[in-house]
Amino acid sequence: MATQTKKPTGNTGKMKDSQFHEFFIDELKDIYWAEKHLVKALPKMQKAATSTELAAAFEKHTTETQTHIDTLEKVFDLLGEKATAKKCDAMAGLLEEATSIIEDTDADTMVRDAGLILAAQKVEHYEIATYGTLRVFAENMGHTDVVELLAQTLANEKETDVALTEIAESYVNEQAAAE
Repeated sequence: MATQTKKPTGNTGKMKDSQFHEFFIDELKDIYWAEKHLVKALPKMQKAATSTELAAAFEKHTTETQTHIDTLEKVFDLLGEKATAKKCDAMAGLLEEATSIIEDTDADTMVRDAGLILAAQKVEHYEIATYGTLRVFAENMGHTDVVELLAQTLANEKETDVALTEIAESYVNEQAAAE
């Protein structure tokens, strides 16, 4: 009979000086930068949106993104680290792409809204992948308090992705195809 290893249940601190822990902190700095830049980009996407429903979704996500920033600051604090940002090349590229979509589509069209949803969902999928992995990393290191915070943010990112899909499928994509 195979024996199972029991996962740590508390913040053991055993991995504090490990390479894995340092990598974890580095990736937290990366997503912190990403969230701080996303919170600035979302109002531009909101302003560029044609439909009031999509604009409202971007406004809601701006507020939620500020909450994600606050949550990451709590995570850093729980880990005894200073909340510092490290440029996230992935998010920089995704936000640059969102700007290009705005520039390359006509204002007041559903084609623009479809493009904005595409850009926003690329961001969401990046965040979902990042928060999901960081949550597992924290779990493996025994940072249960951090696991819970990252899991909450992950759930919120997934909800936002679903909301964007619903807007796209309810009318935006169909109207964009007819333009």
